[in-house]
Amino acid sequence: MSDAATRPKPSFKRVLLKISGEALMGDQGYGLHPPTVQRIAREVQAVHSIGVEVCMVIGGGNIFRGLQGSAQGMERTTADYMGMLATVMNALAMQSALEELDVFTRVISAIRMDEVAEPYIRRRAVRHLEKKRVCIFAAGTGNPYFTTDTAATLRANEMNCEAIFKGTKVDGVYDKDPMKFDDATRYETVSYDDCLAKRLGVMDASAIALARDNNLPIIVFSLDEPGGFRGILAGEGTYTRVQG
Repeated sequence: MSDAATRPKPSFKRVLLKISGEALMGDQGYGLHPPTVQRIAREVQAVHSIGVEVCMVIGGGNIFRGLQGSAQGMERTTADYMGMLATVMNALAMQSALEELDVFTRVISAIRMDEVAEPYIRRRAVRHLEKKRVCIFAAGTGNPYFTTDTAATLRANEMNCEAIFKGTKVDGVYDKDPMKFDDATRYETVSYDDCLAKRLGVMDASAIALARDNNLPIIVFSLDEPGGFRGILAGEGTYTRVQG
C-alpha cells in the first residue's frame, strides 16, 4: 500500500492562516528576515501538498503599525492606511518565497494597486482556491480602524473556510502569559465568550465576535514548531481550539 493511501486525510479542506507581521522578522527588531519567510513558506507548502486549500492574511507590524503611529500623534486614518501598505509588502515577500517552492500564489489587495496585486473580487478569489492556488489577502479590509485579525475572520467567512489557523509564538491559548509565568495553563478548548470575557488575547474583540457569530473555529498553534501546521491538520500536535 502506498504512503498516500495510508496517510490520514486532513481534517479541513480549506483554511485561512493568520500570522502577524512580527512573525516574519525573526530575531531582528524590524523588517523582513528572508530565512524566516522561507521557513514559513515551507510550512504552507507542506499543507498545500496534502491537498488543503490555503489562504493567508499577514499583519504589517514588522514594518508599520497604524495604532502606534496614531499614538505618536499621526492622524489615525492615515496611519492605518500606511499599516495596510505594510501588509502588501509582507504579502509580496511571502508570494516570492512560495513561488520559489513551485506553489502558485496570488496576492489579492483590498486597496487597488494593479501593478503588484489583484483587486479583491470574492468569486475570483474562490476560483483561485479551487484551482489550488494559495491566496494571500493584503491591505486588511481596505478600511481604517479594522485590524488584520478582523480582516482574517472576514476573508475566512467569505471564502467559506472551515477554520482559521492563528500562528503565534506559543502552542495555544493560556490563562496567563506563559513567557512570564511558569504556572500558566494551556486550554485545550476555550469558548469565544471566554476569550472575550477573560481578554485572552487570541484576536481582537471584533474578530472573535465575527468568528462566534458564524461558528468559525480558531486554531491557535505555535508557528515556531516545525511541521506544526501540517501536523494539526493530520490530527497531531499541540494547540488550542476556540469554538462555541
